[in-house]
Amino acid sequence: MPKILFGFIVLFSLGAFSNLAISSNVPDITSQQLHPEYWQSKLESNEVMAMKSKDIGAFNQQLFASNPHVVDPLASPIKLSKAELIANIKSISSIPSSARFYADGTQLSKQNFESYTANLNIEGVAQQNTVKFGLVSKRSALRTFPTLDKVFNEAMDLDLDRFQETAVFPGEAVAILHSSTDGQWLLVQNYNYLAWVQQSDIAIGDKKLIENYLAQDNFLVVTGAKVLTSFVPNKNAVSEVQLDMGVKLPLLHAKEQQDELYDQSTAGSYQVKLPTRNQDGSLSIQIALIGRTQDVHQGYLAYTPQRVIEQGFKFLGERYGWGHDYNGRDCTGFVGEIYKTFGILMPRNSGQQGKGAYGTNYRFDKNSTTVKKLSVINKMQIGDLIYIPGHVMMYLGEEEGQPTVIHDVKGLAYWTPEGEFFKGTLNAVSVTPLIALHLNETTSYVDRIYNIKRLTLNSVEGL
Repeated sequence: MPKILFGFIVLFSLGAFSNLAISSNVPDITSQQLHPEYWQSKLESNEVMAMKSKDIGAFNQQLFASNPHVVDPLASPIKLSKAELIANIKSISSIPSSARFYADGTQLSKQNFESYTANLNIEGVAQQNTVKFGLVSKRSALRTFPTLDKVFNEAMDLDLDRFQETAVFPGEAVAILHSSTDGQWLLVQNYNYLAWVQQSDIAIGDKKLIENYLAQDNFLVVTGAKVLTSFVPNKNAVSEVQLDMGVKLPLLHAKEQQDELYDQSTAGSYQVKLPTRNQDGSLSIQIALIGRTQDVHQGYLAYTPQRVIEQGFKFLGERYGWGHDYNGRDCTGFVGEIYKTFGILMPRNSGQQGKGAYGTNYRFDKNSTTVKKLSVINKMQIGDLIYIPGHVMMYLGEEEGQPTVIHDVKGLAYWTPEGEFFKGTLNAVSVTPLIALHLNETTSYVDRIYNIKRLTLNSVEGL
């Protein structure tokens, strides 16, 4: 069993991987370790995930049945009372208790917030409100209020737009609960979030049609960080549409496929059913082409340690995007998209994941000692998720007794061998040591770990 060493990693040369010097502010990580093959080569031949691929469907069913933060949007009631709808609106669009600022430093006034709340269309809520359903046609931001205005807290970190919540992706189903006063925004519920989305990115359709679309068992999964559909002249709805990791689109059955499409041979392409939006907002399912050289896979990936490592590294270096901002993702988006390629779904926010009962959980409280935490850290397996308040990391493996993680992270701090406290920025998907990382001069990441979660079929409290 590996032991934790409270020093810096002693690295060795491995011929299969280049170990060129790199300029980096990350301690104890070499260029070798920035390749998935390096970590894959350290796996034991008999190493497997704690949950088998055949268990994933049952895992998702249990999650939907037991976790309030994961829902089937198509199971939403077809009518909401006035009180129910207003409660939904206020659950996401409440005025914050702390001050907010625009990028120029101007503090939002009462009048500013009144303009945002006016667009919530509370006056338009009827005694009984019909719920509609739709499919996402384009990656789109989910927002706190129906506006693209960016606002920040007092720290004025312009990377953290406090109106940005998360994102929805092509092919996802949503329940449409309400529309904004200006008609440009919809309040939608997808499988793990409720917030405002631009109506131009949602195609409204018949619930049964959407159910049939999602139920098709012959599908393509995007396994690269980002994939584009093939270019089609004068057909923007299916041309170069961005598809992020984990997006799932039905494939055409053999009898539906065409030899030529959009003045192009389809021999080198997958033909998928892509939801598109008509001018009147209605749903139209059209055929899109995805080149066979694109990073995609027919059906979900096999759930193996090798694949988990491979998927994580496909995001390496992507800029951190709070709430999926900057056309990227944050720490939970990073984890969530990786696991969607295996068919595994999870709650959206780190607290909802870390505090959730699903999987095997090794929980710690303020009285938990470092020794107790290290005893669990020493037994971590590839893909285990490590939670501190507001953040999640994924375990990659260990080097000379030092556990290493990959995560989408903003800040970086640690004590140098010279006894100086270094504070810098990562702001990207990064490979880092775990033990060396600090939040401030007196508090390490290990000090703040409150859960280590292993995805397993049955919920277990590991301590």
